[in-house]
Amino acid sequence: MDAMLVFDVALALALVGLAWAVLAAEDLFAAVVLFIVFGLMTALAWVRLAAPDVALAEAAIGAGVTGALLLATLRRIGGAESAETTPRPVLIGVGALAAAVTSGLGAAFLAAPAQGPGLEAAIAANLAASGVEHPVTAVLLNYRAYDTLMEVVVLFAAVVAVWSVAQAPEPATPLLGPLHAGFARVALPAAVVVGAYLLWAGATMPGGAFQGGAVLGAVAILALLARDYVPAPAHRAWARGAFLAGTAVFALVAAGVGFGPRMAFEYPPALAKPLILLIEAVVTLSIAATLAALFFGREPEPLGVEVEARK
Repeated sequence: MDAMLVFDVALALALVGLAWAVLAAEDLFAAVVLFIVFGLMTALAWVRLAAPDVALAEAAIGAGVTGALLLATLRRIGGAESAETTPRPVLIGVGALAAAVTSGLGAAFLAAPAQGPGLEAAIAANLAASGVEHPVTAVLLNYRAYDTLMEVVVLFAAVVAVWSVAQAPEPATPLLGPLHAGFARVALPAAVVVGAYLLWAGATMPGGAFQGGAVLGAVAILALLARDYVPAPAHRAWARGAFLAGTAVFALVAAGVGFGPRMAFEYPPALAKPLILLIEAVVTLSIAATLAALFFGREPEPLGVEVEARK
């Protein structure tokens, strides 16, 4: 028997078991930890499916940054709630919605042809004109750039919603212990280099804005936890600019190349690579700033307002 087949079967069973454990856990902290493990196993599954780009994004965002966001949320709600406190009608409604989505995905999967030519040949035939050498980056920033723009817009809308709703001062972000804080300060420079490398490598190999932005977002979260950076009211304008920059530059490039005989996102061949790298660089910074802001959870208030509110 093929050893990798045994491994794949065990991995698939582990994913199903972890998913059930996340849903069935009554303790919210245990559910979050299991979710992080589920994300790591999912990243491993994407590696086995020969999709390293998706695996990088899943490990960085699905397991790392999302796990940090869930832990921060759990701290803010006190960690005392459990699935038993959720009203039964809400549980039934969520279960029905999940069943409907699963049924729709299953129907789409069963209706898809078992075998087909796929789009690999079309992508390969037009890769030289896309401006990049990696097919995934070409698909994300050229062939289906509208979809990628909407993903950036969703992140921007998320941070706007959080800053609009979470107006009340929150407890300060917990401090790391001296050992963890020391490790964070040692790891931060290396993580910045890794994030920048993933951004640059996206043109020719697995990587790009979302992977690099997730790593830089994790750097910002570590800086918040280690108190190497403390958000202040004076930083609001810069933060808002960082949130908006990715969407704005993405949309401006689309509109700018769409004048005359060209359509939006129809890059001139001589400018395709510089424009894609410009979009990726700015979107990377926006993703990093957005993820860090979502972790912090609210717009920074003046010190006097925080002190008065805590009284």
